Amino acid sequence: MGNRQFFIGLMSGTSLDGIDAVLLTTNDNGQFELVDALEYAIPPELHKTVRALCLPGDNEIFRLGKADRELAMCYAEACQRLLKNNALTANQITAIGCHGQTIRHSPNTEIAFTLQIGDPNTLAMLTRITTVADFRRRDIAAGGQGAPLAPLFHEAFFASSKHNRAVINIGGIANISILSTNCDLLGYDSGPGNVLMDEWINKHKHKPYDYQGQWASTGAIDRALLSRLMKEPFLTSPYPKSTGRELFNLSWLEQHLHGNENPANVQATLLELTAQSIATEIKNTKDPIQAVYLCGGGAYNTQLTLRLEALIHPTILATTKVLGIEPEWVEAVGFAWLAKQTLDAKAVKTKNVTGAQKNQVLGAIFHA
Repeated sequence: MGNRQFFIGLMSGTSLDGIDAVLLTTNDNGQFELVDALEYAIPPELHKTVRALCLPGDNEIFRLGKADRELAMCYAEACQRLLKNNALTANQITAIGCHGQTIRHSPNTEIAFTLQIGDPNTLAMLTRITTVADFRRRDIAAGGQGAPLAPLFHEAFFASSKHNRAVINIGGIANISILSTNCDLLGYDSGPGNVLMDEWINKHKHKPYDYQGQWASTGAIDRALLSRLMKEPFLTSPYPKSTGRELFNLSWLEQHLHGNENPANVQATLLELTAQSIATEIKNTKDPIQAVYLCGGGAYNTQLTLRLEALIHPTILATTKVLGIEPEWVEAVGFAWLAKQTLDAKAVKTKNVTGAQKNQVLGAIFHA
């Protein structure tokens, strides 16, 4: 056994449903074990500000600068709670791996860029723990999409030498990792995950998300609307590809509505859009997939998983829980793992995922 090290992973994703914080141990053999995890609620006013920053608005630079530090303070508080809950001190933690909060992702413009906030300088100062952050911009600089990065971790932890697997991370956006037995990793964003369903139920029911897809289950799929939504060019564009709220948002949805639709039917249609866009990718893989594993918040949407199961039958559908990590913590664990790769100066296999010119060491190190 190697020397035991502690890492913290932090993730706040497109859904903006909170900060996922995980505590892990690892040894020199690269084996990780999840010790503890918690979700830290983003304060309502900050949540509102961050959502607004995802689209153009007034006084953006001031609001961005303020939110950048406020979010880092929330990250630091989440870390402090993990330490307290596990009777640990800052000097026992090797590093924090922090994804940050994406507020703009523009990989296909003439000058591509991606932007995550949650100031790692502030986080390192407040926690007194070395922080590894800003993972995506190095990949953009290398000609990649900057996303998704989850497939790199999925391959390291969930690949099998006996079966072709796919891991689907259903956050605000859904991304797919194809884990073939021949070790040819492939990963990209497939389209909307929860983001449109969350936006629609928030507008009509003032709820943050559709618990287990219950509201969607009361509606009927609007086939004409589904057909219009499925014509979105992103859904059929070749990989590498990535997207975010910049494309899939309430405004995008409303452009496809006639205005007289039953809201529950729209919700059912949005669920079907997510399910079909994922299932299409599973069925079109070069090598047949034997099993699909779900992670992210969408893994708990009962109606969505039932629909996915029907669409990909007879392929096995399960969650990453059967592979050792609860679905809600996979991404945060992934960024703790990425932090270790950065500290070890290990290049990760971005080329077949993001389209980068070559594999890169990702992330910047902010010393305690």
